[in-house]
This record gives sequence, structure tokens and C-alpha cells, in this order.
Amino acid sequence: MNYSGEITTAKRRTGMLIILSSPSGAGKTTLARRLTEWDSSIRFSISATTRLPRAGELNGREYWFKTREEFQKMVEKGEFLECAMVFGNHYGSPKSPVEEAIRNGHDILFDIDWQGSEQIRNSAHADETVSIFVLPPTIAELDRRLRLRGKDSEEMVEQRMAKSRDEISHWPDYEYVLINHNLDRVFQKIVTIIETERLRRRRQIGLENFVRGLNQEFEERQE
Repeated sequence: MNYSGEITTAKRRTGMLIILSSPSGAGKTTLARRLTEWDSSIRFSISATTRLPRAGELNGREYWFKTREEFQKMVEKGEFLECAMVFGNHYGSPKSPVEEAIRNGHDILFDIDWQGSEQIRNSAHADETVSIFVLPPTIAELDRRLRLRGKDSEEMVEQRMAKSRDEISHWPDYEYVLINHNLDRVFQKIVTIIETERLRRRRQIGLENFVRGLNQEFEERQE
């Protein structure tokens, strides 16, 4: 420890669990990707799911693809930090890689809905969690974005729009709520949130010892 300068421990702070939620089409997936490009030390939490892979998706990259039986066994063993049913499929965040990462001072990014967010915020990791909800500028724009990306059938678009009202109703549960009028601006706001949260006193490892060293210097000056 260098008491006359910065805290010099190899790990200067504890890792954070960064939750990014929004209704489908409001931009959270794009924002999550840009965050990992902005800071390569941020680890993306890869969820397990029972849904089938889409074209181009790889096991262990977009998701860990599981059968319902495999997923249920993981639930029974307590291997998920959070899990939920979304559009008829199960999704869950494996606990082990998340806990290892935050022990080593890495931030973990979650692209999850309000159900998963609630479970994490009510878990033993509540103090390590930063929750951000992204709202669309209008419902009409949300509908336009869903159709523009061309990933879903008309039926699925309607299902997503129907679910959006419920998703949006949970906005008061989040610490930070942003309106995505402009993707670049909302991205910069999220960066500011993360940089600020990293500086919170409780996340700075060795700070108490550093201050103790400063007090020791005062005592030495009086001798």
C-alpha cells in the first residue's frame, strides 16, 4: 500500500452487476454491445435459455442453449442468480461465472427483463448491483423499431408490444431511468452512470487502510 499516492492494490475495487433493462426494441441489446466495446473489461453475462438458436447464433456466445430438462436441473441445484419465463421459454443467469468475476474486480453486464432484475436486486448481491431502465421515446417509435429490425413475425411483434406495457410499468423499481431519444446520448449517460458508480466508497478496496495510513502520518508528525 502506498499511503502517499493512489491505492496500489492489484484489485482497486469490487466488481459491479450492471443491469440493463427495457421493453423489446428500446435499444438495450445495442447499448449492451456498445458498453462492452467501450470497456473490454466489462464481462457480458451469457444467459442460459430453453429457446432454440436462431440463424447464426452459437452456443456459449449469444446464449447457453439448454433443453428444458437440463435447465430444470440447474434450477434445482441453485445454479442461477436469476431465472424467468419469457415468451414461453426459460432464461437464467448462471451464478458461478458472475460471482467469480465480481470477486476479481470485473463488472458484469446483464441484458435482462424486470423479473430477473428484481431477483438480483433482492439477492445477496444487492449492494453490488446498478440497475438501469431504458424507455422508448414513444410507443409508436417502439413499434416502428421492432418492425424495422425484421427479426420477428407479425405475431411476435404484437406479442412484444403487448408485453411492453407490463415491462414499462416496472420503471420505478430501477435506480436509473433513461429515455432513448437518441442512442448516442443515452449511451453516454450510461457511461457516466457506470463511471460514477465505480467511485462509490463501498466499492473501493483498501480505502480504509489508506485513510488509516494518512492518520498514521499525522501521528508521526506529532512525535
